[in-house]
Amino acid sequence: MRSPGWSGRSLRAAIDYKALGENTIVLDCDVLQADGGTRTASITGGFVALWDAVAWLRKRGSLAGGEPLTGSIQAISAGVVGGVPMLDLAYEEDSRADTDMNIVMSGSGDFVEIQGTAEGAPFNRAALGELLDLGTKGCAELKAAQQEALGVEL
Repeated sequence: MRSPGWSGRSLRAAIDYKALGENTIVLDCDVLQADGGTRTASITGGFVALWDAVAWLRKRGSLAGGEPLTGSIQAISAGVVGGVPMLDLAYEEDSRADTDMNIVMSGSGDFVEIQGTAEGAPFNRAALGELLDLGTKGCAELKAAQQEALGVEL
């Protein structure tokens, strides 16, 4: 599977390359309308496209054997704005955030990537824990939305 940059690294966490076989999946996910969180939206939406591509290969008998998808992937932004931890920051919130973070998780609840930056003053371990808790909750909600969109249990 080929997908450039941040999104690609995240989505590759859900692929068993041996089961995928001699297939190449290229994903290009552009977020056409968003108020913020475009990177995380491209990862969450990109996984839906990845699932669809694998289903297409499966239907045609083009897989090497086994299931190439080892799980699902979701991503969301979180941050501290005016001292308040927040989830899924809109542009207005993101542009004035004290701390800005992107959290990518597997559907089983494990972290794939965490990218956090203090935009102003450094953040402490307690704030990090709060943001990770918010991100975990948000990713679980996104997994439910992916399941609904795909009509499957992930």
